Amino acid sequence: MDKWDRRFVELAAHIATWSKDPSTQVGCVVVGPDREIRSTGFNGFPRGIEDSEARLTDRDQKYPLICHAEENAIMHAARVGVSLKSCVAYVTWPPCTRCARSLIQAGVREVCFPAGLEIPERWLEDFDLSTHMLAESGVLVRQVG
Repeated sequence: MDKWDRRFVELAAHIATWSKDPSTQVGCVVVGPDREIRSTGFNGFPRGIEDSEARLTDRDQKYPLICHAEENAIMHAARVGVSLKSCVAYVTWPPCTRCARSLIQAGVREVCFPAGLEIPERWLEDFDLSTHMLAESGVLVRQVG
């Protein structure tokens, strides 16, 4: 891993700690062609939803309420008028299919996440599908480390 990869993955990991829900701490840093940070995001609840409202017992019920790190970064960039076309998204966890679609639509050219992650079996199929979606769309998926 080169120093820039390490720096942005570490920054994404730090941003992940801002999440309200420790079980879904994922951070995203979107970097432009000149290594400038264009946007950041972390998993959390969408604006207007109170933490106490979102704490449901069934994780499947809670899942739709969670705003994913990549989508948070994309929404932030849209709010401030920043283009993510041809950028690199550094994330602490491989994107799910939902986030993969968002990254493709935003025009991100590369997605990087740490190598050696132990992905739970229940998520393997979704991550395989998202990686395939990204590759088919011309988005490079790279593990760093």
